[in-house]
Amino acid sequence: SRQFPFRLLQLRCLAALSCCVAAAMMRRAFHHGLRAPLLAQRRSFAQSAVVSTLQSKIKALADKKAPQLIALRKEHGDKSLGETTVGQALGGMRGIKCLVSETSLLDPMEGIRYRGRTLEECMQQLPKAPGSKIGLPEASFWLLLTDEIPSDADVKALNEELHRRSTLPDSVIKTIDGLPKDTHPMTQLAIGLLALQPGSAFGQAYRSGALKKTDYWTYTLEDSLTLVAQVPVLAARIFRNVFFNGEHIPSDPSLDWAGNYAQMLGVNDSDAFKDVTRLYLMLHADHEAGNVSAHTTHLVGSALSDPYYAFSAGVCGLAGPLHGLANQECLRWLKATHEALGGKTPTVEELTQFAKDTLASGKVIPGFGHGVLRQTDPRYMIQRAYAQENFPDDPLFKLANVCFEAIPPVLQATGKVKNPWPNVDALSGTCMQKFGLHQEDYYTVVFAVSRALGCTSNLVWSRMMGLPIERPKSVTLDWLTENVK
Repeated sequence: SRQFPFRLLQLRCLAALSCCVAAAMMRRAFHHGLRAPLLAQRRSFAQSAVVSTLQSKIKALADKKAPQLIALRKEHGDKSLGETTVGQALGGMRGIKCLVSETSLLDPMEGIRYRGRTLEECMQQLPKAPGSKIGLPEASFWLLLTDEIPSDADVKALNEELHRRSTLPDSVIKTIDGLPKDTHPMTQLAIGLLALQPGSAFGQAYRSGALKKTDYWTYTLEDSLTLVAQVPVLAARIFRNVFFNGEHIPSDPSLDWAGNYAQMLGVNDSDAFKDVTRLYLMLHADHEAGNVSAHTTHLVGSALSDPYYAFSAGVCGLAGPLHGLANQECLRWLKATHEALGGKTPTVEELTQFAKDTLASGKVIPGFGHGVLRQTDPRYMIQRAYAQENFPDDPLFKLANVCFEAIPPVLQATGKVKNPWPNVDALSGTCMQKFGLHQEDYYTVVFAVSRALGCTSNLVWSRMMGLPIERPKSVTLDWLTENVK
């Protein structure tokens, strides 16, 4: 009939209206779903006294620093920090002063300082586990965030908070447990961090449209605390899946953050292994912002990617053989050298000749030299003192001691090495394997657990300072050639 087209049009309009209403309801439910975690997260801020304490301390430090930051931007923004050479542009940007990191500073002669304190001072001043001489790495996390040495009560409250946040979602456990066991542990760690990303408080708040720029740092802190809490549990699960057929050791909330991680690894239940784990995690926590893992985390975070996205990218950088993977390369070299020398401790003269022969054959000696340091790495010296006190007769440590005497002069004589002294990688693997952690492919994961402290602290401060998205200028070889004439 003539009415049929009109009736059909009515039905189509009603259908379209129904779709619009349904879509509006879905959008409302979606945004409510985003706002609900945001409101719940705000409530958790109020419920957690230690988080409130951290927030107030970070805010007080930021208020103190604000006039300095404003003056630098307004009054000195056009001041030069030095020339950039062609060599720097072609040489990995080494030495170019173009990053800001409040958490630590690397001095070529003194080594790293956490908020102005040397590692020796941190070892002395940071709270310790009962009966231990090692500064707790989670206490260094507090220091990096606040520029204050925490009290024993502060660290106790922080550990309780980290334990509360440490549970992995079932979906993440299924993801990790489903990975092939021959997948490299660092690949699994990166996958696990990304699998945790849907729980990001920053990501949820930003997508809700309710997050103010002035609140970026509080939600970054929230994510950082949860990430730091979850990463040792995730890392331990990966370890037990790959090397112990998925036989897991439950988390122990009575232990400190680092001691619990050592316990979950399950290779040695002694206090000594917990201590060497604390030592490793404290020494590797931060190394200013220019190294690959820290810079990558900062770069990705500058795009307002949340800490899970940012640190997973940093972990991928850490997996490189020129960065975090170096510690396992050093241990392998020490083991191979020990075997090549017949299992005996060589004299300085014997190892000197061995080192010369190694270089003459076109091979490298890992664990010596550093991109910034021009002295022996203080982290190496702290580990060396620890080993000397706790296992002076260990064959690999004795070999490492001879290397310390013999190799630097050989490297120095080549005239090609700016820093011939050992770095932290030359001994860290030796310390871990002494207590039963022989799985060399896993060493970089331990490094990543430690570096989570510094990378996330730096993200909090980058958002607090309102640092913009990073965007350096690149040029071509032709441009360089034209501009050096």
